Formats: sequence, C-alpha cells, structure tokens
Amino acid sequence: MVRLVVGISGASGAIYGIRALQALRELGVETHLVVTHAALETIRLETDFKKADVIGLATEVHRLDDVASNIASGSYRTDGMLVIPCSMKTLAGIASGHSDNLLLRAADVTIKERRRLVLVVRETPLSLIHIENMATVTRAGAVVLPAMPAFYQRPKTIEDLVDQVVGKALDMIGIDHKLLKRWEGGLHADHKGARSRTPGSRHPP
Repeated sequence: MVRLVVGISGASGAIYGIRALQALRELGVETHLVVTHAALETIRLETDFKKADVIGLATEVHRLDDVASNIASGSYRTDGMLVIPCSMKTLAGIASGHSDNLLLRAADVTIKERRRLVLVVRETPLSLIHIENMATVTRAGAVVLPAMPAFYQRPKTIEDLVDQVVGKALDMIGIDHKLLKRWEGGLHADHKGARSRTPGSRHPP
C-alpha cells in the first residue's frame, strides 16, 4: 500500500488539500495528515467543510505540535509528502530547515531521506524572497508545483480546475488516477469539420 504524508497549510486554496484527501482515499492510499492552525481557519472561511469532515478523510491525523510522531522520523517509511496548499510561510520554513512544527519536520524528513516532496504553492505575485525559497527547496530535491490549472481540457466547473491541479500533484508523487484529461496533442477537427490549431501544436492552422 502507498503511504503518503499530506500537509495542509494556511494558504488560500484549502479546497486543493481537501480534494487531494478525497482522491487519495478513493484510491486506497494510506494518508497521514497534518493541518496547521491557519489552514483550519482558511478551511472555515473558504469552504463549507467542517474540521471533522476534513480530518475524517485521512487514515491517520497528527497534531501539529506532536514532534514525537512517527512521521517525524526518517525510520518511518513513506512514499513521499504532499503539502497542498503550501503557504509562503511554510515554504520559508522548509527552505530554511526551521522545523518548529510537525508539518515542517515531516517535510524536512522527506527531503533528507531523498523521498519525493511536492509543494503546491499558492501566492501571487511572487516576491524575490518567495522565488529564492522555491529555488532553495528545488535544489534540495523538492518539486514546486504552483496551483496553476491548465485550460486545454476546457474546464466547465471550479471542480474541474481543482482536479487538474490535484491530478498534477499526484502525478509528481507517482500515483495513478483519473482526475485530469491528459493532452494527446496535435490538430483536431472542430465542430465544422475544419482543421484548427490547438495549444501545443507545431503545425500552422
């Protein structure tokens, strides 16, 4: 069974973390959840989910201050960690190795054990501090995956946009899923039967 640590921090976009937990549960992935205090407030402000609804999606829930938790040790084997969404504060903590809570410690462990760490960062515009922190964690082996949904799949709902971002994040962990429509490339026939150019095509219209 795949075992994944999931961190939800206080950036806007709490629905990304919730949807990731839903998808991972449907896929039978064992999830170890850590939620920051700011994330709980963001969940309350941005969604209709209650705290109990969110933590109920995880296999195991860990207190933010429980630095003696199993996921705080590299000897506890996991298949990686997903921080979704990842605030700039959390990014800074990971980049500096300032592991003063369990989410940061679990991320630090993931990096030092050479496991896959995916950070779904959510902020705009980006300052030079943000960019340099992203460069630091990337050099350390993490994957920085901004919450930037694609539009080639012609999303019809907000849920489509959320699933596309979550699907990309799961791709980076190596988890099979059906959350997003994959680009198959090339020219396609439009509704009039004519040939039209689509994003990614190297051929003229």
